[in-house]
Amino acid sequence: MPASTSSSSSQAAPDRGRDRSRTEEAIISAARDVLVEKGFGAWGVNAIARAAGCDKQLIYRYFGGLDGLAEALGTDVARAIEEALSATPGPAATNYAELVAGLLETLVDVLRANPLMQRIIAWELSEPNALTRSFAQARSRALADWIARLRGDIAPPPGIDAPATNAVLIAAVQQMVLAGAATGGFAGLPLRDPADWERVRLAIRAMAVAVYSERPEGEDRP
Repeated sequence: MPASTSSSSSQAAPDRGRDRSRTEEAIISAARDVLVEKGFGAWGVNAIARAAGCDKQLIYRYFGGLDGLAEALGTDVARAIEEALSATPGPAATNYAELVAGLLETLVDVLRANPLMQRIIAWELSEPNALTRSFAQARSRALADWIARLRGDIAPPPGIDAPATNAVLIAAVQQMVLAGAATGGFAGLPLRDPADWERVRLAIRAMAVAVYSERPEGEDRP
C-alpha cells in the first residue's frame, strides 16, 4: 500500500507541473493576441484572462500580476526575435559598412513580419512605463546578442560615433516599418509593395556605405 501511495503522489506532481506550464503558455499566448489584435489600451488582466479562458487570479498566482506577465511576454518576444534573426544567414560582410547595411536590411524584414513587435515599439514610444521597459530591454538584449555574434572582429572606421549613428539608423528603420503598417507610407514615400521596400533597403545601404566606408587617410568625410 505505501508503494502505491508513493507512486500516485509522484505521478500527480508532474501532472500539476504540466498543467501549470500549459496554463502559463496559454496566458502568454493570450497576452500576445490581445496586444496584437486590440492594442495596448485593451491590455489588462481581465481581457487577457478572458482570452486565455482562465481565472484572472491565475495571472497573479503564476506571474505576480501584469508586470510579471509583461516580463514573461518580453522574454517570449525576445526568444521569437532571436529565432527570426537566427533564421536569416546574416550579412556576409568583410567591412563595417557592409555589416551595418546587412543588419539593417534584415531588421526591416524581421520587424515587418512581426505585428506584435510593431505594437510593442509603438507602445514604448507613446506610453513609456514599467511594462514597456521590460519589452524594450528584452528586445535590446536579443538585438545586441545577434549583432555581436555577426560582427565578430569587424570594427567601425576611426572617427565615427558608431553607437549614435547606428541608433539613428535603427530608429529610422523602426519608424518606416511602423508608418508602413499604420498608414502605408511615410513623408510622401509609399510603403505598401515589395518595390517600395526595395527602395528603402537601397537607401539604407547607401547611407551605411556613405557613413562607414573606409577613406584614404587625410580625406574628409562629407
